[in-house]
Amino acid sequence: MLEQRLYRHIDWLLLGALFLLSAIGVAMIYSTTYDPTTGGAGPLVSIQLWALGLGFVALIVTLSVDYRWFADLSPLIFVGLVGLVAYALLFGTTGGGARRWIDLGVFNLQPSEFARMVVALGLATLFTRLRWRGRSPFGWVMAVLIVGIPFVLIAQQPDLGTAVTLLPVALVIFVFAGLPLRYVGLLMVVGTLSAPAVWAYGLADYQRERILSFLDPEKDPRGAGYQQLQAKITAGSGGATGKGFLRGTQSQYNFLPVAHNDFVFSVLAEEQGFLGVVVALGLYLFVILRGMDAARLAKDRLGMYLVVGIMAGFTFQVIYNIAMSAGLAPVKGLTLPLMSYGGSSVIATLAAFGFVLNVRMRRFTN
Repeated sequence: MLEQRLYRHIDWLLLGALFLLSAIGVAMIYSTTYDPTTGGAGPLVSIQLWALGLGFVALIVTLSVDYRWFADLSPLIFVGLVGLVAYALLFGTTGGGARRWIDLGVFNLQPSEFARMVVALGLATLFTRLRWRGRSPFGWVMAVLIVGIPFVLIAQQPDLGTAVTLLPVALVIFVFAGLPLRYVGLLMVVGTLSAPAVWAYGLADYQRERILSFLDPEKDPRGAGYQQLQAKITAGSGGATGKGFLRGTQSQYNFLPVAHNDFVFSVLAEEQGFLGVVVALGLYLFVILRGMDAARLAKDRLGMYLVVGIMAGFTFQVIYNIAMSAGLAPVKGLTLPLMSYGGSSVIATLAAFGFVLNVRMRRFTN
């Protein structure tokens, strides 16, 4: 448990940046759900605040208990995650054509949001215990299973976007664990060569439609290309200083679908303009650099692998969501961490950063 002498080693700057991003997210959710006829926002703001409360409790738990204890329990944690994802796939709540939530009464839990953290913990534990250097067949098989099992289950929900976020987690940990870069290049070549087969047999019709609409959104401006076009219009209409809080016409008049979730960054750009975007990007950059600094300061390989894996998943999600809002990536249901509406996403993200803070805080312990 957390010893009193460790309090002075908590990274309060990183914790403060996480709090600021969460506060900005609540403000944007309030703005996108604001109803001028009633003078208030919908229930989503309250749900997000409850999720943030639970998230910071989860952060305290993953911060307080030595991360090596979680590593000892990583097989049980992994089995628990797989069980929850499988349950959601078979018996979960359906929404938007996908079955990926478990109804807990108070809110719907999306177990797949916790997969990045659990996969990072599993791979970090595996590579540390085996002292893996890319030469152990057993290590390869176990690593593929740790990544592959949740990947397949999540993709079947279907939620290919969340499943894909497991890949940067695995790749970065592989490289830090000693995977030769030539193998990374080989994987990229194989991925490129297999692209036609994946396009023909690995993607559903709606997924191919999203890619085609990304390449030419003007082809179907009121259908498949609508979200992307509206996101770009919303983000670009804010100018230098923005239209002001609660004054974004694109979001207030519902021209931008699911603005509180997938496109919250576009709403930020519309209301707060270029200056607001710079502040948000600065906070995200600070969090990423501070997280990688925690990996550099880690006292053991377990902590380093765990932190770089968590930060890889977080960074990928931030970059993709912002690129999607700017029309630079196909539209996919990936939330912007800490800012988009989504209770499971918020709780999982804050719990993962509890591990990051844990590793940095315990760098001086035995």
